[in-house]
Parts: sequence; C-alpha cells; structure tokens
Amino acid sequence: MAATRKGSPSSPARFTGFPADALAFYDGLEADNSKSYWQANKHRYQSEVRAPMEALLSRFDDEFGPFHVFRPYVDARFSKNKAPYKTHIGGYGESEGGAGFYVQLSAAGLLVAAGYYAMAPDQLDRFRRAVDDGARGAEIEILVKAAKKAGHSMGAISELKTAPRGYPKDHPRIGLIRRKGLMGSKTWAAGAWLQSPKAADRVLAVWHGLAPVCEWLDTHVGPSTLPPEDAEGL
Repeated sequence: MAATRKGSPSSPARFTGFPADALAFYDGLEADNSKSYWQANKHRYQSEVRAPMEALLSRFDDEFGPFHVFRPYVDARFSKNKAPYKTHIGGYGESEGGAGFYVQLSAAGLLVAAGYYAMAPDQLDRFRRAVDDGARGAEIEILVKAAKKAGHSMGAISELKTAPRGYPKDHPRIGLIRRKGLMGSKTWAAGAWLQSPKAADRVLAVWHGLAPVCEWLDTHVGPSTLPPEDAEGL
C-alpha cells in the first residue's frame, strides 16, 4: 500500500533548495540531542528542514508519490541509541507496483534511494524464486551490474551469511539470493548545490536511473500481501 504524506493541508511552496540553516540545525542537534535544544529550535526544523522537504517531494507526487515525511522522533523500541531525535529527515513514496522511493537530508548531505529495502517474507520468497530462475535471474543480474556501473550503490536492510534453505551455496547468483531486499542509492556531501533547485534534479536522476531495477522488482516481486507493520518509527 502506498504511503501517505503527512503535513500541512495547504500546498507546499515551490522547492528552491535546502537552506544552509537546515544543515546547521542538524549540526546543532548532533552536538546536543536533547529536548531543550529541540524545543528551542523546533521552529527552524519546521521552516528550514521540513517545509523544503515537503516542497521537494511535492514535485514528484504524480510520478512517485504520494509521500510520507517520517517523524523526527526516535522510536526507542527499535533503537540502541537512546537519543530522542533523529539527526536526519527522510521522505518516502511507494509505487503501485511496490517499489519505494526515498530521500534523506542530514548534516552530511543528501541520500537518495529506490527499490525494495526490506522485503516481507512473502516478497522475499518471490524474489529468491525469480533470481533462481534462469531468464529472470540473468535479467536482474544484468540490471544490477548496470546500476552499479552508473554509480549506484546496491544494498539491502541485511543479507544472510550463507545460502538460505533450499538454495545451493554455489548458486551463480547467490550474492543476490542472500539479500533480504534490493535497493540502489547515491549520496552526496553537502555543498552549495544543495541550496538550489538543482538538488531536485539529482533526486530525479537517481529514481529514473534505478527505474529498470524497480520495474523488475515490481513485476516479479510486487507488494506484500501480509498485514502491514507500523513503519511510523522509521
């Protein structure tokens, strides 16, 4: 199911880039991840961080959305680090076919990704069967190699150390079969470009560049049919 974007009911302003103060806000949060810092600077988060992110994502609603901007609060249930606030902001959209599209801003810069970061058990079964298949497996292998050649880092939430049950350790595509997801990403260090509308061009270039991988995944894996888990804490 596609994620829905939360935020102001009014339409976001036109994206003009992320202000320098957005990065300064996160520099400060990394140095002082406390309730007092957050309360004193929440207005900066709203105007310099969240508002530009919503404006950026609104540009892509028709093709990749709708989008959800994740909450800034750390879910202590899933965090070893008990710091209360995330030191980044992330936005996520999902295609009808199941592929996810993600963008993240932090003091370090920008990260853009697309694919199936974490597959549910039913998705993982379909993925492994497709990779094991001669024709379909060869196709995704070629697409992954092409994505890497174009400068995308290919990863997943995690991968097994050995072959999953039912698959030989010497399988020609065991590297893919061990994965628990398949996504590509690019990262850029912060620079003056981030403060201009051209930042949106980099986001779009990554999502378009990974389209062949996403299309393969949508065709051969697709959305999970299992009950959705609460992803609000991501």
